[in-house]
Amino acid sequence: MAADGRRPVTGQSGRIDRRPLGRTGRTVSALGLGMAAIGRPGYLNLEHGDDLSGRTAPADLEAHAFELLDAAWDAGISYIDAARSYGRAEAYLASWLEVRGLNAHAARPTIGSKWGYAYVGGWRTDTEVHEVKDLSADQLARQYGESRAMLGDRLDLLQIHSATVESGVLEDATVLDRLRTIRADGTPVGITTTGPDQATTIRRALEVSVDGAPLFDTVQATWNLLEPSAQPALAEACDTGMAVIVKEALANGRLAGRDDAVGRRLTAADPDLTPDQVGLGAALAQPWVTVVLSGATTLDQLRSNLGGLTPAARSAGSELATTGELTEQATTYWANRSSLAWT
Repeated sequence: MAADGRRPVTGQSGRIDRRPLGRTGRTVSALGLGMAAIGRPGYLNLEHGDDLSGRTAPADLEAHAFELLDAAWDAGISYIDAARSYGRAEAYLASWLEVRGLNAHAARPTIGSKWGYAYVGGWRTDTEVHEVKDLSADQLARQYGESRAMLGDRLDLLQIHSATVESGVLEDATVLDRLRTIRADGTPVGITTTGPDQATTIRRALEVSVDGAPLFDTVQATWNLLEPSAQPALAEACDTGMAVIVKEALANGRLAGRDDAVGRRLTAADPDLTPDQVGLGAALAQPWVTVVLSGATTLDQLRSNLGGLTPAARSAGSELATTGELTEQATTYWANRSSLAWT
């Protein structure tokens, strides 16, 4: 028993298939855990506030994050996704690794984090602004230093947070030179994308090279049964050797049973499955995917999400992806997403 009364974690008991994380040299589980919903009191997942049930004081949320991280690790999840803008996510993760004794390179989760957004929500859910985006070289230097101070050599992947062509970050020579240095020093680098033009951003990132070789090792993008428009570009990225990480596979809760009409369509073919399992199964079934992130806020959600790994969930999800019957126009999807409230 650890000094704080929490039990130590000694290893992984679950069975999740593992895949190479592109060119990084790490091998990771097909299902990962994203910390966007458990590092700060508010997030834009549907009914997020109800999920936390008032457990939003920093110490309470840390204990809750520990529970989810324990359950994920014990289930076999070995990729954890954080960001500088996820409140105290990196601090919680660093504390969890220390308390659990998971520090050896080969015996701990692979950790990816992101720079580019700053959390400014003041630990409140009713603030008008929760995050501020800044993809400048100064922000990179500052936030990379903060992530390193928090995670040390356990930072395995550094990603640009929500790169877009319009932001100019993929043309910024100072940023790219700094990323080349970070990569040369042993930390792989990648991008994450957002918005209806994800495919354009991904293809532009594929053109960025250093000494004739690609700069970026990974791409993290939104892909789900409602918004699959980035799929061709993601498949191209996979073909070049990049790892593909899927975020928002459940569309911020819309594919997790919190939209009754969509939920019924997800489970029509197999009522033994839950909507989240079909939604995650659809992403996990794609041949170009390396990791699909669970954005679970609760233990029950995480346990249900693990069911997305089953052949039945992958088959049902793959069929819906093939028919495209749930697909929305990308502009419509992103307009709906931008209207979601932080709770």
